[in-house]
Amino acid sequence: MILGIGTDICDIRRIEQSIDRFGTRFLNKTFTPHEQSYCESKARPGMSYAKRFAAKEAVAKALSGTDTGSLNWLSVEIENDPSGRPRVTLHNDALARSTAICPLDCVVSVHVSLSDDYPYATAFAIAEAVPNVRQTP
Repeated sequence: MILGIGTDICDIRRIEQSIDRFGTRFLNKTFTPHEQSYCESKARPGMSYAKRFAAKEAVAKALSGTDTGSLNWLSVEIENDPSGRPRVTLHNDALARSTAICPLDCVVSVHVSLSDDYPYATAFAIAEAVPNVRQTP
C-alpha cells in the first residue's frame, strides 16, 4: 500500500553556492558523513549533493501529513546499493514518522529515483507499507 509520494527539483548551482559560502557547516548540517564521502568521490560533487538534497525533500514529502513538521536533514540518508541504485535509510524523526503512518502489521519501504540535467537535479520518492511477513522454520 502506498503511504505517500513526493518529488523535488533542485538547482545544482544553489547547492554549489551554499557549499562555497558555508562549507563544512552546510555539509555537516545537511548530509551524513557517508553521503559526504560518496559525493566527494565524484567528479562533480555538487551534482551528487544536489540529487541527495532533492531526494531528502522528496522523502520528507512522501512521509508528510497534514500535521507534520519538517524533518532533520540528517534523518534521511541516501545511499547506493552495489549496483548504484539509490536507497533510503531513515533515522531518528524520519524513522519515527514512518512508523507512525504505517499499519501495525507492515514496515515502511521508501523507494527513490534520482536524476540530473545540469543545472537541475530531481528526485521522486514513494513511501510504501510492506506486510511484515515472518518466515517460519
